Amino acid sequence: MTDYQTIAFERSGAIARITLNRPDAANGMNAVMTRELADVAAHCDDPTIKVVVITGAGRFFCAGGDLKDFASAPQRGRHLKGVADDLHRAISTFARMDAVVITAVNGTAAGAGFSLAVTGDLILAAESASFTMAYTRVGLSPDGSSTYFLPRLIGMARTKELMLTNRTLSSREALDWGLVTEVLPDGDVASRADELAAAMSTTSGGSNGGVKALLLASFANGLEEQMELEGRLIARRAETADGREGVDAFLAKRKPEFS
Repeated sequence: MTDYQTIAFERSGAIARITLNRPDAANGMNAVMTRELADVAAHCDDPTIKVVVITGAGRFFCAGGDLKDFASAPQRGRHLKGVADDLHRAISTFARMDAVVITAVNGTAAGAGFSLAVTGDLILAAESASFTMAYTRVGLSPDGSSTYFLPRLIGMARTKELMLTNRTLSSREALDWGLVTEVLPDGDVASRADELAAAMSTTSGGSNGGVKALLLASFANGLEEQMELEGRLIARRAETADGREGVDAFLAKRKPEFS
């Protein structure tokens, strides 16, 4: 865990922090970074980790794929497929882990950076942050789960506008569109992420994971199938230590102490 070249990782109790750490390259994603993101995501898929905070070093959150890295590959298509596969493995793990993922968007989020930013369960954006797809500007097409999540977050018409025109959204516009949870002054993003992470670290990881799993399933299920899933999961949660503690604490009018 100390050998990462393009990201910084630290853990404090139940909270893990991942920083995209190529500030001289606008935190652009190259083959090393996406491979390391997949590795660190797997490391964070641990019941003792309740919160994962993802942010960027320097002025950018992530300016997207590193085009210099792509252009230098002998077989660009094969190289780019490998980069995308690693990024997709990371995003799949973040989406399905019990831990609440907080993306702290400290600056520009473009291309794959935009895609990664909006996969957070809670998304904080600096006032100066901006969001743009930018894929078609260089003759490419979207990746990083954006064609899955964006239509569900903002609808098909707005998704097409972002992807086809490469419109840049300000942080306030992103908030109005429902793409981010909060917009904060630039100097307050990190402290708000820490505050939110600390609060979420006292909650039930299994319960949070249940919320994430149910919402992911709701995209594919019909009503009855989704309600059956809800019924089965809430019954399982009721038998867990956290489920018992939560109910007992509520009835005793005290704060629960989740595992």
